[in-house]
Amino acid sequence: MTEHRDRRAVLADAAIELVAARGIRGLTHRAVDAQAGMPSGTTSAYYRTWKALLTGLVRRLADLDRIDLERRALAAEGPLLGEPQDIPVTADGVNRLAEATAAVIDHWLSAGRTRTLARHVCALEAAHDPELRELLAPHNDAARASASAFLARAGVRDTDRRGRDYVACINGLILDRLVGVGASIAPLPGTQESRDELHQSIRSLLEAMIRPEGSR
Repeated sequence: MTEHRDRRAVLADAAIELVAARGIRGLTHRAVDAQAGMPSGTTSAYYRTWKALLTGLVRRLADLDRIDLERRALAAEGPLLGEPQDIPVTADGVNRLAEATAAVIDHWLSAGRTRTLARHVCALEAAHDPELRELLAPHNDAARASASAFLARAGVRDTDRRGRDYVACINGLILDRLVGVGASIAPLPGTQESRDELHQSIRSLLEAMIRPEGSR
């Protein structure tokens, strides 16, 4: 059983690499066999249909994100990273949250860039695929709920909408650094300069969101 799970993970990892390099149309059973260095027909034995293969890829992305966050001891640091209840709503707490979020985003843009590319390819494909959108929903919902919880503790009104706004801004920041203007003018991902700039941007966003409405 362990070997079966390991083989599925190897194939899903190969699928992630393919989607990141070639887009969703590059995802075929034969291409995954070749990418994984497996005999022809191996992928079909574990993922019978293209939809099953895509589902396996999305679930593997979610598993790797969770493992990555746990390994980096960031799973309890706040929005995007887990539950924010241990982060105090103070200037220092906001700074810590921004710093932790910046660190994981920078990781996803450097060592985890292939996975991040594949995730965004799947997100775009989900616009035309309700089943894929449903598969991605739990991950997206968890991030929004975590952000809303932190903002609620800060006394922010309409936290559901503000939580969605926060996650949308973070996703936009990642996408810009991945394929937008930021990809060519922002500091190189994986450097302290990159983490510092992300930290400053995220801290400014959080400070603006928790600032009393009358003082804006």
